[in-house]
This record gives sequence, C-alpha cells and structure tokens, in this order.
Amino acid sequence: MRTALITGVTGQDGSYLAEFLLEQGYRVVGMVRRTSTINFDRIQRIQEQIEVVQGDLLDQMSLIGILQEYKPQEVYNLAAQSFVPTSFTQPVLTGEFTALGVTRMLEAIRIVDPSIRFYQASSSEMFGKVLEVPQTEKTPFYPRSPYGVAKVYGHWITINYRESYDIHGSSGILFNHESPRRGLEFVTHKITYGASRIKLGLADELRLGNLESRRDWGYAADYVRAMWLMLQQDAPDDYVVATGETHSVREFVEEAFSYLDLDWQAYVVQDPKFYRPAEVDLLVGDPAKARAILGWEPSVTFRELVRLMIDADMEALQAALANGTLDARPLEALHR
Repeated sequence: MRTALITGVTGQDGSYLAEFLLEQGYRVVGMVRRTSTINFDRIQRIQEQIEVVQGDLLDQMSLIGILQEYKPQEVYNLAAQSFVPTSFTQPVLTGEFTALGVTRMLEAIRIVDPSIRFYQASSSEMFGKVLEVPQTEKTPFYPRSPYGVAKVYGHWITINYRESYDIHGSSGILFNHESPRRGLEFVTHKITYGASRIKLGLADELRLGNLESRRDWGYAADYVRAMWLMLQQDAPDDYVVATGETHSVREFVEEAFSYLDLDWQAYVVQDPKFYRPAEVDLLVGDPAKARAILGWEPSVTFRELVRLMIDADMEALQAALANGTLDARPLEALHR
C-alpha cells in the first residue's frame, strides 16, 4: 500500500484528492494546521478512512517530523493562502504560506527522503496579464496579485529542486476549477449560492465585482486526477490543466440564474468594493500536453458544472430550511 501525504486536505482539492487516492488503494495522511477550530466538513465522509496529522508550512521541523514518521511515497502540496483578494490585504502571510511554504516542504523532502515524489499546486493566476492566448507551459508569467507572485515562486522553486537535487517534483498549472465544495468567498460559489437564496426568497440581490473577467472553469474532481497522473510518470514535468474554453463572470451569472428561471439583471448589483486593485482579464489554458502525455481529459462541461453547483446549493438550503438550521446572515458575512 502506497502512502500519500496531502497538505490542505480539508480544502476543496484536498478532499477530492483524498477520496480519489482512497479509491486507488492508498493510505492517505492529511496535514492540517493547529487552530482552535478546524473545519472537517469537506472530509467528513472519509474522515475515518484517512489519518489526520497536525503540521504547518510555516514550521520546517513539523514537516520533517511528519515525513519521518509516516514515510510517504508521494506528497501533494495543496495548502496555501489561496484567496486572491486576501493576498492584497495580507501579502506577507500569503508569501510565507504560498511561496516559502513550498520551499520548506521541498527542503524537508531533500533532508528526509529525496525519492519522495512531490506535486506542487501551481496556478493560472501566475499568467496574470497574459502575454499569449491560450496559455501553455511555455507562456511567460506576469502575475497581477501577491497570490500570483507567490505561486510563481513556488513553481520555480519546485523546478529548482528538481534540477538541483533530482527530486521528482511536478507542478500542475491548474486553471480555475470549481465544485459545490468551493468556498463561498470565491465568485463561482458566491453566484450559485446567492442565486439559490434569491430563488428561495431568502435574498433580493447579489453584489458582484467585475462581470467581464473571463476564466477557464473546470470541475475540481476532474483536476485531482491530473495531479495523481503527474506523479505516476517516469519523469517529473509541468502541465497546464484546463478545459481550453473561456467564459466571463457574466456568462456564469446568466447560466446560473437562467437554470433557476430568474432574470439575473433584476438581482445582480455591481459593487466597486469587489474589484481587484489589479485585474486579470482573461485566462484560458491549452491542455494539449496533459492530454497527450497523461491521457487526461475533463469530463464536466461549463453548463454541467454550473448546474451541478446550483443543484447542490438548492438541496443544502432546502434541507437547512426544513430543519431550522439556515444561517440568515448576509452572503458576504458567511465567509468571513
């Protein structure tokens, strides 16, 4: 039985990856930070099947100790400060987790066991103000947020350790990937959850920022398969993981409200406070390399993704209404 360590196991990607690896017969160790309250909602269904261990990307010795004790053959580094707007208000903390945290984990691997295969969660936000369309593994980076800058560091330090110490380190340059497990602070889930609340008479407006930004949106459960496939290759490498299609925030809104038989223009309010200091206007990836080498393909279309998220939100809200556990706070307050 192979052992895999997942940092950020309680997040959207971490939970889907843990489920996938269990299906492949892995022993799964999930690393979480020690806090007064830890949210295990996303892994509740599999919590008894995985081993949860406390560790911190800010603490080098905790990473070394975990590797020594659990002896994983694969490490998936998904933990990060991953909300772009927060990276503008907490840029130093974002750098500590999202950039230097990668170095600490790679250094722990180098010290304990350089044969461990390492996956780094890179991001399409590294492309930022894109220099070519679509973006490939060879497209130059031009990040437009502290988060994007930190991800560029994490990406290049992975390449550096790969070339310097012969570590099997691969980076997945994942474009936006969503699911019902996405945090409510992210615009996609904010849209589907907000539209569902309006449909049920629980809200009368949805406040959003820039509706013209375009993104390449896929399904998170599809994307974790690509992570695993990278670490099964004989040689490490970097791969763009994307659908190859781009849609605007406005299109996402239109699809969500239309599915609920609502006129989005009657409810959506553009609010300047949700605009970024430096906007990323267009992201669309070319997954040709992942398709050719990994044999990876997305299985869920844009429309199916939006409807999947709406269905999950409607079910959750209706259940909360039925059992009296609905949180009636404004949408913006739910993810603070």
